[in-house]
Amino acid sequence: MEEQSENLVRVTIYGQEYTIKAKADPNYITSVASYVNDKMEEIDNSLHTVQPPVRIAILTAMNITDELFSCRRHKEEILNNVEEKAGFLIDIIDEHLLEEK
Repeated sequence: MEEQSENLVRVTIYGQEYTIKAKADPNYITSVASYVNDKMEEIDNSLHTVQPPVRIAILTAMNITDELFSCRRHKEEILNNVEEKAGFLIDIIDEHLLEEK
């Protein structure tokens, strides 16, 4: 298996330039940085007073983490639903197979 080389990508987040070193695709890194930047600007615009960048960053991290946790919870609900339905279908198939014997 070929090892993926590390990429250096320059991004701007909330007015600050960063050089990101990662094995991920440069377009992906740029997309992630853009998402964080957009979220930080969204938080900043929602506040009624000027806040220090570190406060904006912490509030943004909290919001993105909430999104992550919500997605994980939704994924678990979907998986549980699929497992329940698959179990139900297996039971139906087993019943029909027993009837055929």
